[in-house]
Amino acid sequence: MMLRNTLALLLIVGLGIPAALAFGAAHPELKHFPAPKEGMERFVIVLEQHEQDKEDSCKVEIIAGKEMLTDGVNLVRLGTTIEPHTLNGWGYTYYEVTGSSGTMSTMMAPPEGAAMVKKFVTTAPLHVPYNSRLPIVIYVPKGYEVQYRIWKASEIVRKAVNR
Repeated sequence: MMLRNTLALLLIVGLGIPAALAFGAAHPELKHFPAPKEGMERFVIVLEQHEQDKEDSCKVEIIAGKEMLTDGVNLVRLGTTIEPHTLNGWGYTYYEVTGSSGTMSTMMAPPEGAAMVKKFVTTAPLHVPYNSRLPIVIYVPKGYEVQYRIWKASEIVRKAVNR
């Protein structure tokens, strides 16, 4: 029984390590991107490879922000923006979150005594083309995090009406 458990554990670990290495491996093109500047962090998105026609029908939404305490009633947004930059000599695009780290908010009065709520407060998201051949590199101020979402176009193409 103990031998069977040991073999099962070795099998799981043996299969898990190559998978972890594959997902944790750096993208080969990442070496061309600069290290983050002082006070910044670098986040990298490596996309799953698909056939070219499927990639052409997708977009990646980059969402940068940070966890903050809010009143839970007002809509809060960071004053920063995600700006594209070109990597000199390579033509690759990378993204940098710039601007004021202050927040903007609607001005509704929360109920008296309402508890503060922790929320992921974001800057305006940015949609970029889906391209699995290159990593998406985003530089953000320390304390921020980056999330992303894949958008896929509908297979149905409709015709506009000429009036």
